[in-house]
Amino acid sequence: MAADTPLARRLGMTDAVAIGLGSMVGAGIFASFAPAAAAAGSGLLIGLAIAAAVAFCNATSSAQLAARYPTSGGAYVYGRERLGEWPGFLAGWMFVVGKTASCAAMALTFAAYAAPPALQKPIAVAAVLALAAVNYFGVTRTAGLTRVIIAIVLLVLATIVVLGVTGGKSTEVDLGGSLFSEGWYGILQSGGLLFFAFAGYARLATMGEEVRRPSRTIPRAIVVALTIVLGLYAVVATTSLTVLGPASLAGSSAPLRDVVTAAGHAWAAPIVQAGAAIASLGALLALIAGVGRTSLAMARNGDLPVFLAAVQPKYRVPHHAEIVLALIVVGVVLLVDVRGAIGFSSFGVLLYYLVANVSAFTQPRSERRFPRALQVVGAVGCLVLVATLPVASILTGVAVALAGVVYRALTVR
Repeated sequence: MAADTPLARRLGMTDAVAIGLGSMVGAGIFASFAPAAAAAGSGLLIGLAIAAAVAFCNATSSAQLAARYPTSGGAYVYGRERLGEWPGFLAGWMFVVGKTASCAAMALTFAAYAAPPALQKPIAVAAVLALAAVNYFGVTRTAGLTRVIIAIVLLVLATIVVLGVTGGKSTEVDLGGSLFSEGWYGILQSGGLLFFAFAGYARLATMGEEVRRPSRTIPRAIVVALTIVLGLYAVVATTSLTVLGPASLAGSSAPLRDVVTAAGHAWAAPIVQAGAAIASLGALLALIAGVGRTSLAMARNGDLPVFLAAVQPKYRVPHHAEIVLALIVVGVVLLVDVRGAIGFSSFGVLLYYLVANVSAFTQPRSERRFPRALQVVGAVGCLVLVATLPVASILTGVAVALAGVVYRALTVR
């Protein structure tokens, strides 16, 4: 099929919200609380609020831009249209590499809950290949399966909170007195790591070609999905800190399982493990689709090999992009751990949103849905959170960004 063949508009409001939830819930609940607690202790609650505020500003920018440019590619397209080819390329490049790391993190999280240590890498690889196959057969099936996953995960999380709050055992933690024990640097670093948990709504902005009435559906779906997830994160984070305490939470490889165990409900641990595995699969499912479609948009403009712009004739998905992505994610899974993947993913996605905020700032009054102050706060917030991420994440992110710049410079020449 020709590279400029459009994707099918099949998704409504419920589908879009479900995919947004599926992109966020698995990552935020089961992957990022432990490293955030290691950075800030109970101050992660402040970091969570900071991450949510930056995410909200970014969401309004994405919604405003998506209403004007309802096509696949998200901030890659917005940057090209509003700022020029180079800013657009940087946004697309950092999204693709950052979300590739997110895919690896979710596959590894799934395997950590679903398999013994010796089998975790093979299980993670199998999960990547299986869900890439699901995406290959069309985005409608992806949306339907995501709705089922979200329903199961929300039920499991509600069970965790109830058992944690009503349990007979808990750690005496003075949350108010220890909020600033690690200082503002630790709090901001936790905010950068927790931003990883909110970044799933970018998936919605990449679906402009597949959503019915995108100028109305995309903005509403972003706000609804983000609001639901913020409330969920706040409740679960407070419960985890109250039951485990900051030190135990920071050192846990499966914190929500440890919450029910410490609260005296060890019988529920297998239920939590199953919920974590399902949530991670839901996030991985949506991530693969989102990265594939941004790669499609970049390939259409020559910023990635044109081979990736192919759309499968029967199922109308960017099949070449998703096949290549699956192979790359498999390689990353074999080389990294979850915490390293989270830091690098946050670096890439925060730079992606920096371009989105600046792009939205340039829109004229006739296209504006939100005040410019939100875009300023979002852009500054992205820069601050990037600067306070772990040093290894920053250095790796800078190196990958420079590699992308060199690649495009050589291609243009």
